Amino acid sequence: MKIKWNKANKAAEKSGRFLLNLLYPRRCPVCDDVIPMGRGLICPQCLARVRMVKEPVCLRCGKEIAAQEAEYCYDCSRHERSFVRGYAMAVYDRTMRESLSRFKNGGRMDYADWYAQALWEKFGAELKAARADCLVPVPVHRSRLGRRGYNQAELVARRLGKKLELPVLSRALVRGRNTRAQKLLGRGERGRNLEGAFRAGRQTVAGMGVILLDDIYTTGATAQACTRSLLAAGAREVRLVCICIGENDE
Repeated sequence: MKIKWNKANKAAEKSGRFLLNLLYPRRCPVCDDVIPMGRGLICPQCLARVRMVKEPVCLRCGKEIAAQEAEYCYDCSRHERSFVRGYAMAVYDRTMRESLSRFKNGGRMDYADWYAQALWEKFGAELKAARADCLVPVPVHRSRLGRRGYNQAELVARRLGKKLELPVLSRALVRGRNTRAQKLLGRGERGRNLEGAFRAGRQTVAGMGVILLDDIYTTGATAQACTRSLLAAGAREVRLVCICIGENDE
């Protein structure tokens, strides 16, 4: 009887996915064309357009560097980093800038499936070995959440969390102040813009190893502000995972 019930559940789930795909067909996170059901999460030809981060990388943030002997990128060699290590999937170039823009502001929530899958394929073994206790997405302010309808970092965190078999604590951090968009600010303004922006939320991270997840890493100001808040709340350590990372300024 149990076997029959499991088969019925799987059949219903498959039918549900089929109907959902008919109503809201999956789109490629690069070209945004419809992907036929069962054809993967990204067009094969579009995957080649994504500039994946390659070694050597900065030993702190994960940004590409010219030579491994340098160990750290220009930013990390000059600024404090409270997180243990950063992992970045792709370089934040024009292709990924357009992809993330549609993901964040165009309602393309299904892109999160491919982002999470790519992160898992690239860093899954290393993140598993780190023995973290939870994932925490970088929060958005409630006013922005109301307009957008979702937190893009949380969408990816939940999918990656399933693969890592880790809980996602989406309320461990709160964005208490609606800051200006970081991309509109100069390098020196970004840190000041985030002062006091994040605080501990209702879910505790005391004694935990945390994987902080964000969509974009450029100067590191957001990651540093969130990490400080998590450590102040008692987190044992923080590792950073991001979909895209900027290029080395050196």
